[in-house]
Amino acid sequence: MGNSIYTMGVDVGGSYVKAVLMTYDKLSGDHKLVDKQTEKIRKRNPKDVVVEAVDTLLERNNLNYDNDIAYLASTGEGEMVERKTGHFYSMTSHARGGIFFVPQAKTVVDMGGLYVRAIKVDSRGKVLDYKMTGQCASGSGQFIENISRYLGLAIDEVGAISLKADNPEVPSGICAVLAETDVINLVSKGLSTPNIVKGINISISQRIIKLLGSLRTESPVALVGGMGMNSGMIQAIEELATENKKGELEFISHPDAIYSGAIGAALWGGFRYHKLKEKEMESVA
Repeated sequence: MGNSIYTMGVDVGGSYVKAVLMTYDKLSGDHKLVDKQTEKIRKRNPKDVVVEAVDTLLERNNLNYDNDIAYLASTGEGEMVERKTGHFYSMTSHARGGIFFVPQAKTVVDMGGLYVRAIKVDSRGKVLDYKMTGQCASGSGQFIENISRYLGLAIDEVGAISLKADNPEVPSGICAVLAETDVINLVSKGLSTPNIVKGINISISQRIIKLLGSLRTESPVALVGGMGMNSGMIQAIEELATENKKGELEFISHPDAIYSGAIGAALWGGFRYHKLKEKEMESVA
């Protein structure tokens, strides 16, 4: 592998464990995503799910943890990752992951399971400023997941179904309980599933646009986290941005957006690994 090392990143969220295997080359700056694994936690012990995800990546790539992995970095609920080398704060990881996906990004929006964060970054993925929503489920990916289950939809169907809406109605409830009650009432009224889903996406997008306004967002904007793969959410954000005279903002998503935290952790892990090696060489010298 020459100057490259293998690093791993594990992002433990409320519903999913996301793990990645990457190569990190300090000299060339060439960092590649080698493999990825997502595991739904369900009712299992998250620590066991982490072990399963990491072991799956190692076995699939014929690697040995002790001999081949230079650094395993955790983010999110890091205490669930027992074999980690080090831990990185979630916002720091998602910021770096956003720059990996969109190198020219000036802003990264982490649309996660519990809240949304708008983050100003520099070219290295360093956090310069941020704004975030409160931990209210009606403004998060968890809310979409809950409502999708109620509507009988798989989470990966939500985006495409939202795009079919022709007359969406936005839930008026601010908190999750009230919003879910609104959705139940919309179903009772006979509103179509696409229009209900689009209304939910619009509701969450309104919060995101408000965050971007308070942050004085610069373009391009990388959309990461689980909701970054929701095409209906991206459409709603773009439409609301235009309505709010923020049409100059360019929003860019990525098919692997859910792995942004894990990727950022793996990259920061590689950076820290080389820094520690440099200190070792200095002490020997």
